[in-house]
Amino acid sequence: MQRDLSVLWHPCTQMKDHETLPLVPIRRGEGVWLEDFDGNRYLDAISSWWVNLFGHANPRINAALKAQLDELEHVILAGFSHQPVVELSERLVKLTPPGLQHCFYADNGSSAVEVALKMSFHYWRNLGQTRKTRFITLSNSYHGETLATLAVGDVALYKSTYEPLLMKAITVPSPDCYQREPGESCREVAERMFVHMEQALAQHADEVCAVIVEPLIQCAGSMRMYDPHYLTLLREACDRHGVHLIADEIAVGFGRTGTLFACEQAGISPDFMCLSKGLTGGYLPLSVVLTHHRIYQAFYDDYQKLTAFLHSHSYTGNPLACRAALATLDIFEQDHVIEANRALAQVMSEATAPLKDHPHVAEVRQHGMTLAVEMVKDKANRTPYPWQARRGLKVYQHALSRGALLRPLGNVCYLMPPYVITPEQIHFLAEVMREGIDLAVAD
Repeated sequence: MQRDLSVLWHPCTQMKDHETLPLVPIRRGEGVWLEDFDGNRYLDAISSWWVNLFGHANPRINAALKAQLDELEHVILAGFSHQPVVELSERLVKLTPPGLQHCFYADNGSSAVEVALKMSFHYWRNLGQTRKTRFITLSNSYHGETLATLAVGDVALYKSTYEPLLMKAITVPSPDCYQREPGESCREVAERMFVHMEQALAQHADEVCAVIVEPLIQCAGSMRMYDPHYLTLLREACDRHGVHLIADEIAVGFGRTGTLFACEQAGISPDFMCLSKGLTGGYLPLSVVLTHHRIYQAFYDDYQKLTAFLHSHSYTGNPLACRAALATLDIFEQDHVIEANRALAQVMSEATAPLKDHPHVAEVRQHGMTLAVEMVKDKANRTPYPWQARRGLKVYQHALSRGALLRPLGNVCYLMPPYVITPEQIHFLAEVMREGIDLAVAD
């Protein structure tokens, strides 16, 4: 710990916290478990920031990586290619919604969103529509922490400091179902809130490149959720107004919402789909943007026309990362994971159901293998706790003492576990969460 604190600056952390909040150095991982240097084990309920799908040190992914290491570790992807990236691209084209035919690789989620934003803008520019320079986003959205991705996000905690550096997006109210009126369904909320999106598109379509959304769950935005019907309406409206649709499935893709991709639940194909996190099973950084052939064609011309998309990263399409992704897709296929997850999602729902009646829980919400519990000061009118009280931190600390890794987002506790978790382990996490919430709201 002391060696760490003398040289490291940790992500998303106020480092002064570690004067009183001990770091947890991890020695090894196995399945859903992480083990520290004292032999304590922690059940990884958040998949190590939502990336780990099939457990730590998964034997099948390990074997694939070991084999790839003996063949090729990396090669430039400009002018060269390799088997893992071709095979991965072919499989992603088959698995993603219809019409997504071309794969452009980057290193991480933020980079993928940057690619999609630039590609959308550049497409319109290549077509001579140079007035299209803006993007529409939803309130409470999060798309990454580079400058362009912060600009199209709307979580103040991450964005407000850097506001002077950012391009100005058009923000419309989220279809977040937490805000529903008494007796109103989530589908009805989606229809009511879509009026704002329709108005923004009608007013700004001639200057807008694309609408960007996180399908179904605004993950970093307190795990707020909405109905798939909103996406159906959005696809139709984007087509009607001549605006691209970017689906940021970085956090929600690969089974997190109950289907392989969240867009499937709305029956839509976006113009750009951004994937990362679970893509490699939590092993290595890799992201990809899939898009349609008509967009690809807008860049396909003689070199002298200067229409090429020149975005690049040194480790684009890294063979090791691609091989880990292929092994991950193999597990999905061979183990019928999406079907198996339906049973696990039901266990999650049942195990946390008693929390719905907790006097300081406003809502327990769920899409597939993602479940969130929102703590509030007053249940009747959903008055939130002040963020300064850091109630979620108390849940985190209690969970560590009980051998679990829960990392609430403010006042929202959530489960997003690896898919190799057992029903018994889910019940254990629900118990730990309940205990932690009781302690967090006790004063």
